[in-house]
Amino acid sequence: MTIRGILFDKDGTLLDFNATWVPMYRALANIVAHGDAGLMAALLSGSGQDDATGTVASGSLLAVASTSEIAACWDAIAPDHGFADLVGMMDEFFQRECVRAAVPVKALPETMATLKARGLILGLATSDSAQGARSSLGPFGILKDFDFISGYDSGHGIKPGPGMAKGFIAATDLAPEQTMVVGDSRHDMDMGRAAGVGLCVGVLTGTSSWEDLSEFADHVIDSIADLESLL
Repeated sequence: MTIRGILFDKDGTLLDFNATWVPMYRALANIVAHGDAGLMAALLSGSGQDDATGTVASGSLLAVASTSEIAACWDAIAPDHGFADLVGMMDEFFQRECVRAAVPVKALPETMATLKARGLILGLATSDSAQGARSSLGPFGILKDFDFISGYDSGHGIKPGPGMAKGFIAATDLAPEQTMVVGDSRHDMDMGRAAGVGLCVGVLTGTSSWEDLSEFADHVIDSIADLESLL
């Protein structure tokens, strides 16, 4: 098997998940709750964030879901905003704040440059919006390395469905077996499997443990910095 293309998840894979998202989720929940501490706590705990420990639970809505899925949960807890308005508010907040809040995984630009130098085709498949992806990764100078960027709003569907992986394969003229999916959640592994990719690789820089990923991934590595040796 020759891997010619790698499709990356973003949060927890290219960005340190808890360092990036726990503060943003906390700030957004405070806005949605209008400063009501009890309601803010209900929004966070109801969607997967343990604010006491500063972590997001593996497989929870905040770990793997799209903005619209999180908004549906929060709208049920704090219905005064309205679902459509909440989706718009959340996407606007993420796109604005992630420029400041995004924390890259170790050696992110160097790793991407090394993979690109190998002649690999690189793509991004995120449950964030496409603009959110560009905003959060822009400060690290790696957008130029991607041949394909898809968010939940790009028309390829959402994870764990295969649409984003199939879109990457089609857009770059790869064969499924020439493609590797790299992510920090079972949703990423399931997306890759459903698309028939050659390899699914889990990383431990997100919300999932080795135990969470090992049953569903072909390999589990500490971070994307280990991809070079894996290849």
